[in-house]
Amino acid sequence: MPSHPLAPDWLVVPDDANALADGLWSRNAVRDPAGELVIGGRTASSLAAEFGTPLFVLDERDVRERARETKAAFDAEFARVGSAAKVYYAGKAFLTTQVAAWMAEAGLNIDVCSGGELAVALAARVDPARLGLHGNNKSEAEIDRAVGVGLGTIVIDSLIEIERVAAAAVRHNRVQSVRLRVNSGVHAHTHEYLATAREDQKFGIALSDAPAAVAAIRAHASLDFLGLHSHIGSQIFDVEGFVEAARRLLEVHAALLVDGPVPELNLGGGYGIAYTSVDTPLPTPEIARRLADIVAAECARLGVPMPVVAVEPGRSIVGPSTATLYTVGTVKDVLVDGDAERKYVSVDGGMSDNARPAMYAADYSARIASRSSAAEPALVRVAGKHCESGDIVVHAEYLPGDVTPDDLLAVPATGAYCWSMSSNYNYLARPPVVAVRDGRARLLVRGETEADLLARDMGVNE
Repeated sequence: MPSHPLAPDWLVVPDDANALADGLWSRNAVRDPAGELVIGGRTASSLAAEFGTPLFVLDERDVRERARETKAAFDAEFARVGSAAKVYYAGKAFLTTQVAAWMAEAGLNIDVCSGGELAVALAARVDPARLGLHGNNKSEAEIDRAVGVGLGTIVIDSLIEIERVAAAAVRHNRVQSVRLRVNSGVHAHTHEYLATAREDQKFGIALSDAPAAVAAIRAHASLDFLGLHSHIGSQIFDVEGFVEAARRLLEVHAALLVDGPVPELNLGGGYGIAYTSVDTPLPTPEIARRLADIVAAECARLGVPMPVVAVEPGRSIVGPSTATLYTVGTVKDVLVDGDAERKYVSVDGGMSDNARPAMYAADYSARIASRSSAAEPALVRVAGKHCESGDIVVHAEYLPGDVTPDDLLAVPATGAYCWSMSSNYNYLARPPVVAVRDGRARLLVRGETEADLLARDMGVNE
């Protein structure tokens, strides 16, 4: 079957439009003998019947395994070169109290970037010493609370924050460990809006300004400088950006050692995952190996001891673990340019549960979840139900041509930056999150109701 004229060049007509592409789905997602999607031992139809749709379905065993494997990979590779690693789970990707507890049980620290994320981690009873706080505009109240509960590290993002963190530490009679976020100038190969290490952006300070900032930190007896911090972007498929960033940071790291200890170096996260069948992210063990090798080689060249290296993966741990279930509402064929036809499949969610396609033009994949079909593949665009023409869930996919209302549709790899960025646009209630494991399902986050949406509207009872 030839490719559709409206299909993007990368999208290939599948031999089987029911097949679950390798690398896109959680490790415990399969088709049962009847052709239905099963995740963690639960069928899509049984989950939809119990919890409704849209529904985030998190494969608990999968995400726990990925957390343990990530820590094991970095521990092994940095031990190999005579150092150690600290793995922080990037809570902004997806955070609930139970997910935070799972990460802690797997031996990971947790990175939070707001007072709300800190509250979730604390409610999960994660040891505050294993938490790090990020953010380019932390409020004084957030800083004070972080210092007061005994947070492990605070990432200083501006010169103003040096004074604020130091003052909070004095109030609480503590010596607060801090890192300094710097812009390495390395431009990762990623979407423009995901790049967070460029010079003209809101995060961190210029690498050239780091020595003066570190001197200011060291001037406060209430602060303990751990090291530099860098984050070069998100959804990165190779390690060259990390390698170059490490080289640049270690040059400054070595210079800072002249005036005092610099025990750690934080290289951030941003490791990519597969959202489509053509995405080829590097395996985490390979990333860990390459980072360990470059840090060891640069430290040897500079004649300085190896620091403890911290990393902050989030998407690569939780992203592949989760799929979103939707119910198809309408299907219609739309003529484009008078001769090519695209099938629009509209579902009961959209940009309120996955803003990434609208924000970043992110591509996703989809499959009919409630059944298999022998129908010929048809090019479809999966649209949401919001009153926005840009409300697209999947820009282009081949599904069986008999896709019809009331079919369940599953979109894989929605664990990262979907639920965490969800909204109530058009007054849609945010979906529930359910964890599945060994045939059992339990709610991690209940779905909102219309009563929830109206609860804050002070005019309801007037």
